[in-house]
Amino acid sequence: MEITIQLGSADKQLELFGPADSHLRLLRESLGVRITARQDSLIITGKEKDVKKAAQIIDRMQKHLLKHHSLAAAEVKALINRDESSKAPLSADAITVYSHKKVVEPSTKGQQKYVETMLANDLTFCIGPAGTGKTYLAVAIAVSMLKKKQIRRIVLARPAVEAGEKLGFLPGDIQAKVNPYLRPLFDALEDMMDFTQMKKFVELDIIEIIPLAFMRGRTLNEAAIICDEAQNTLPLQMLMVLTRLGHGSKMIITGDITQIDLEKGKKSGMIEAIETLRRIKGIGYVALTQKDIVRHRLVQNIVRAYKKRQKLISNR
Repeated sequence: MEITIQLGSADKQLELFGPADSHLRLLRESLGVRITARQDSLIITGKEKDVKKAAQIIDRMQKHLLKHHSLAAAEVKALINRDESSKAPLSADAITVYSHKKVVEPSTKGQQKYVETMLANDLTFCIGPAGTGKTYLAVAIAVSMLKKKQIRRIVLARPAVEAGEKLGFLPGDIQAKVNPYLRPLFDALEDMMDFTQMKKFVELDIIEIIPLAFMRGRTLNEAAIICDEAQNTLPLQMLMVLTRLGHGSKMIITGDITQIDLEKGKKSGMIEAIETLRRIKGIGYVALTQKDIVRHRLVQNIVRAYKKRQKLISNR
């Protein structure tokens, strides 16, 4: 069997291949495949099972490089040794995405309610602390809808609001300046489809990842629209986002209202929208809590400690 893999940017190929092609040599020796580099692609030949596994590992290597900007031999070995033989049957709550290696499922009752609310409503507001899966599950629902051809495109947007840092002092052009704000959306997508497919969808504008301001003046039909970090929108910005909703579209607004980075005295557009629209039928609301945090166990303790401190300050 032979598979050709398109590589990402040319400047990352040296890191991908390793010093003197050592990473590729590791793959060849571990899996018994032949790997040939041809300009911006790799050709893998060998037994079907081994070729497919090598292709999956190279895809993960590219994603690792995109995220961490480096790739060590130990990390390549860990990817090779990762056991993927066990595949559990899909549960009723499973969200099917493009990746054959990944099934997204809600892990808590709160997350399950969130998924059900998104599926039942064209507009959903979700608030909750860091690590509760607000963004990740919203992206999973959008990707699943795209795969099922229920929508034609995905639009992921975030307000470029500084959390204590000044955007103007960051190096690079406007794309380089806003990229850190959009990175969490890329991270979620990388889990749900392979690198080549994600790159193709982005190039064709089937998936659009943009700063919030770029949504102005548009009507988005047959699209899944996710506005992330919406606690940092101003009321007029939130109104602008909400009125982008077109025919056959679904919109999900996520944010953590305990972490608002707006200037003092300015009200969050997300909070105002929830207060204003709460009684309108067809709009869903979900509040995730620290019980829904699915990151490292310490994250729950950190959120709980800060919440306790905030209560003490407000009671003084």
